[in-house]
Formats: sequence, C-alpha cells, structure tokens
Amino acid sequence: MAIDPVCGMEVKEDKDSLWIEHEGRKVFFCSSHCMEKYMKEYGLEPVCAPCESIPWFRQRIFTVSLIFLLVFFSTFLFPVLFPLRQFIMDYAGLLWWAILLGLFIGGLIDFFVPQEYISKVLSKREKKTVFYAVALGFFMSACSHGILAIAIQLYRKGASIPSVIAFLMAAPWANLTYTLLLFGLFGLKAFYIILSAILIALVTGLVFQLLDSSGRIESNPHTLVVDVAFSIRADVRKRISSYRFRSGDVSAALRGILKGSWSLATMVVWWILIGVLAASFIGAFVPTHLFMTYVGPSILGLFVTLVAATVIEVCSEGSSPIAFEIFRQTGAFGNSFVFLMAGVATDYTEIGLLWTNIGKKTALYLPLVAGPQIVLLGYLFNVLL
Repeated sequence: MAIDPVCGMEVKEDKDSLWIEHEGRKVFFCSSHCMEKYMKEYGLEPVCAPCESIPWFRQRIFTVSLIFLLVFFSTFLFPVLFPLRQFIMDYAGLLWWAILLGLFIGGLIDFFVPQEYISKVLSKREKKTVFYAVALGFFMSACSHGILAIAIQLYRKGASIPSVIAFLMAAPWANLTYTLLLFGLFGLKAFYIILSAILIALVTGLVFQLLDSSGRIESNPHTLVVDVAFSIRADVRKRISSYRFRSGDVSAALRGILKGSWSLATMVVWWILIGVLAASFIGAFVPTHLFMTYVGPSILGLFVTLVAATVIEVCSEGSSPIAFEIFRQTGAFGNSFVFLMAGVATDYTEIGLLWTNIGKKTALYLPLVAGPQIVLLGYLFNVLL
C-alpha cells in the first residue's frame, strides 16, 4: 500500500489507482483533488495516468457508510440490537452540526490558505517557529493520519524537526474542524482539551529544540532555500486586491470550497462513523462496572487507557466518540483526555512513520517527551474536574 502524500490515506499500488511520475518514482493519490494539490505545489504539468480518480463506490467513505446504515437498520429487525439504536441516534444528534460546519470550514481553509504559507514559516530553526507551528496546526483540517503525511512532507521540504513535531502534536487535536466536534460531545469541557493540546504541543516542540541543539536527535538533511523576498502579508494583500466578486469567481470559489470539503469528508467522515459505531456498541453492551474497574478515575485506569490508545488504530475524529463514551461511563474526564492525546504521541503507526522517515531518535523521544505530560494532565483532570 502507498500513502497519499497530501492527505495520508492508504492507496493500492495498482493500475486502477491514481498516480503520477515524479522524481523517478510513482506517487499515488486517493483522489484527483489531492493529485491536483500535489502537482500545483511542485509546479508540475497536468498529467493523466490514469485519468479518472478512484470510483466513488470504491472509496472507504461509501463502504463504511453502507456498513453503518446496515447496522442501524438491523436494529429495527433484531431485538438484541434495540439498545444500540438509541445510542447511534444520540451520537448522530450530538455530532451532525459539528461535522457539517467543520467540513465547511475545512473547505474554506483548503481553498483560501496556500500551503506555501505553512512551508514558509515552519522552515526556520527559531523558538518562534514552534509557536508558528502550533498556530498553523490549529488552521489545518485533516485527521491525525493526514496531518502526519503533511508533517512528513514539510520535513522533506526542509522544515526543522522541532517545528514538525509541534505541528504534528497540535494539528489533529486543536484544529478548527475537530474543535467543533469536541464541543458537540463534551460541551464547554472541550476548552480543557483544546488548551491542553496546545500546551503539550508547545512544550514538546521547545523540548525538541533543546534536543536538536544538543545533537540528541537527527538533523534534517533536506535543505530548503527560503525566498526571503516572499512575504505572506504582501501575498495576502495581492490576492485580496486582485480578487473580483464576479459571478464566475464566486461560483468557482464555491466549487473549490465544496471540493475541499468533500476531500476532507473522504478522509475523516468514515473514521467518525467507525468511532460512533464502536462507542455505541460499548455504551449498549459493555457493563458500566467493567469500565469503572479497568478504565476508571485511577492511576491504573489512566495507564490502561494509555495502552489502549497506543494499540487502537483510530483517527482523531473517530476516537472522539469512544473517548466520550469513556467519560459517560466513568466520569473520568482525564481518561478521555489521555485516550485522545495519546493516540498521536504513542500510536504505533505514528511512531513507525517517524522512525522510517525522520529517524529512530525522533520517533523514540516523542512518546518519552509527550507521554508524561499527557498522563500528568489526565491525572489532574481526574482530581480537579
């Protein structure tokens, strides 16, 4: 399986997949939207090999949606599944507005915010770069797997390793799309998750700068010549001044926003549906006393949750319903926080990709630096909230 370099989705390396030749290798994509963004970034001429993107009926969002609907409608036929129906409907009522609004905001960001801006500010090896990385991560709209692909891409373009790590830690948990999802589930308590994610990303990035300056992690062999004459502020002014609110421009912008929203939906909605199904099954069929015994508000519960987050392969948006179910069953908000945050810091996929793309030192230091912060904040949340 290949990895789409734009969104991080897995793509089959076969003749029916969408791919192009670049720098002597085949680059595979999950959709024409991702291929167009990649080619625009590298200044490549339009090419077609093959011309059509993956058919809609072969995309994961279709497959998972079909399974989701089959499970839901089966709850009307089999009495043993009756309890499951109410949980699915409850989660749908909590999340529908957040998902739609998040996808729309993601489409706005995808269409109006050039990726060159992100590359520009993440390439400098300065302390303020960590703050820029966290701030820009907030405006990204992709799940943790998609953000990992973008972070690796930034690394290959010469971004400093500390800024890549800070970006990786901040983006999947503090981005605008995911923020809305969290508020739909946790209400005002979502503020604690967002602010803590930003704090952990900042601290982790700054610690990695210390490790970088002392030579304890790998150096980035990819050099990036930053055009000092390029100004993001000037480029924004130029874009605004040149934009004309003609009917054709407005319709093109709407099409671009919808295209970006759909691309984001194909990345995250199927994960959300998986998470909703998993959380609904847990709520309907797992007794509360088992939750209290193994993942309750205790030190043991925190570490069991940490281990679960490490081995469960679920995207950030998909893990949120499961985290909410942990909170609903046990009242342990800290455990839910650990389950959410530990995924990107300790998940074996993230560690493995960092190991192979950046280096084993960076991969090993990430859980060592971020893990204790996550557990400590989780413990404080359990005690104080």
